[in-house]
Amino acid sequence: MNEALLRSLTPKVLGILVRRGADFAAAEDAVQDALVEAVRVWPADPPRDPKGWLITVAWRRFLDATRADAARRRREDLVDEEPPPGPAAAVDDTLQLYFLCAHPSLTPSSAVALTLRAVGGLTTRQIAQAYLVPEATMAQRISRAKRTVSGVRFDRPGDVATVLRVLYLVFNEGYSGDVDLAAEAIRLTRQLAAVIDHPEVAGLLALMLLHHARRATRTAPDGSLVPLAEQDRGRWDTGSIAEGVEILQAALARDRLGEFQAQAAIAALHADAPTAEETDWVQIVEWYDELIRLTDSPVVRLNRAVAVGEADGPRAGLAALAALDDSSPTSSGRGHPLPRHAAVAAYLHERDGDLPTAARLYAEAARKAPNLAERDHLTRQAARLNTRLRG
Repeated sequence: MNEALLRSLTPKVLGILVRRGADFAAAEDAVQDALVEAVRVWPADPPRDPKGWLITVAWRRFLDATRADAARRRREDLVDEEPPPGPAAAVDDTLQLYFLCAHPSLTPSSAVALTLRAVGGLTTRQIAQAYLVPEATMAQRISRAKRTVSGVRFDRPGDVATVLRVLYLVFNEGYSGDVDLAAEAIRLTRQLAAVIDHPEVAGLLALMLLHHARRATRTAPDGSLVPLAEQDRGRWDTGSIAEGVEILQAALARDRLGEFQAQAAIAALHADAPTAEETDWVQIVEWYDELIRLTDSPVVRLNRAVAVGEADGPRAGLAALAALDDSSPTSSGRGHPLPRHAAVAAYLHERDGDLPTAARLYAEAARKAPNLAERDHLTRQAARLNTRLRG
């Protein structure tokens, strides 16, 4: 059974059912039923036209379900419209499905779940395992999302930026359960790049590939975090790096700079350095300046402070950090804690030789860490400095 083929055909089949007049929620259920049937039938009797087979079975499942609906008279008209068997239409509505699943009416978590289900072809169980939630909870989330977008016009243009943010959320989940979400995000972004010519789609794909190339070196065998400067660069995936750089260069040549292209350029500079000491921090600071111009994000300013500290010395980095509050603004005007502000301050103070302050800030950062791995790493940094101070 070619699972990759089934998942690549999922959005195409779903798009065709919706274009024929099926409600999105009902169409998605019918496609899932067809996929289950394909898993059962294809090993013994593989079809000559897999896409056409799925369309036929899914359409019949949809008709079977709608005949029992209250609007029987209107649904029965669809029976007369069923196309004859034959090659599937060449129309590809994959792009519209990306837009629909990232509709602004959906919460980020719902958009991610619906994208993985409707575009990625994952089962509800797989998505639930990946996000460490009960299958029933994920099923409810997906059902609510489908109901939310069921009335949305399928032929309206969507927002590419919103789709990219959803895909980046998927990528950053990494790996959990039996689904590699980082690899799945790369696959979906490749698929998106095949149906839309947009430099920011290329930028995101390049960024994912460059980050993914370092994946094997990010953690030690015991699960502890390995900082970028300490990673074994000989184990980085040079094939992914070369592909990412090539995609990025083609995108930058179009002179339509966007956020993901700038982030990818920073990742490429890290990947290009043979050693941590040879990193071109001056150019990285310049790219962070471009990112600030594009996003004015406090997180970007925080990362820029680290780069400034490497390029011009820790005191310059601390001066850049001093311009940042340790909370970031929200739409209500209030602030919320800026992630990793204390960790950055600790690192720069250690570089500057102020070990007592650095130790205190590492401990503070550990208490605020967003996950267990970071908390353990920062706790070890604080303990390391405290041992030196006592010695």
